[in-house]
Amino acid sequence: MPGTFTLILETSSPHASLAIAGADGSLIGREFSSARSHHARLFGPLAELLETLPAAGLGRVLVGSGPGSYSGTRVGIAAAQGVAIANACEAVALPSLLALPTAAASVACLAIGDARRGGFWLARVAARRMMAEPELTDGAGLIAAVAAAVTQGIPVIAIEEPTRFPLPGELAPQVRQEFPSATGLWLAWCLADAATRAAWASAAPQPIYLKPPHVTAAKRPWLVPS
Repeated sequence: MPGTFTLILETSSPHASLAIAGADGSLIGREFSSARSHHARLFGPLAELLETLPAAGLGRVLVGSGPGSYSGTRVGIAAAQGVAIANACEAVALPSLLALPTAAASVACLAIGDARRGGFWLARVAARRMMAEPELTDGAGLIAAVAAAVTQGIPVIAIEEPTRFPLPGELAPQVRQEFPSATGLWLAWCLADAATRAAWASAAPQPIYLKPPHVTAAKRPWLVPS
């Protein structure tokens, strides 16, 4: 029989957080920061948190699926799946952007991020929902999107330092840095309707891909079985 507690992991940004939520809505949390992908630092806080778990046990594990740090998100999802298997419960991934403070307050916002190699991603959130999958753009497209959002009075949010974006002087100060949290992820789950929860639960947990997966051609094709 599934337990009554929920473990929540959010590792898509440098400021990671974990929490255990009780059936009564009570939360016990842990937070930590690391400059890279949380490979080494996640498991200490996770073990500490699991030690506080009452005998009723886990009934579900929630994990943020990004976008954000791809490595950090993968580590969180792998840990979530491992804990879920050990506790015979489900692991459910939901977009990390729904756990941003602005999004959690049900305020429409434009989230932006660095997709590397001169590319950037844009994601629109409103009414605690992602309006569409994140889209890729170049520097000109980023400037146009941010300018349009500012003109419309829509907050622009980034989980990275705003200074890393190639925005002109009048736009750069309009970008606010925020981090998703385990508490925000739990709130997004609690406020989602039954159909949205079912859609999240029916999908295998995986990071939100900004680019389609690809297969690298073998350097020695004669060694690859046909």
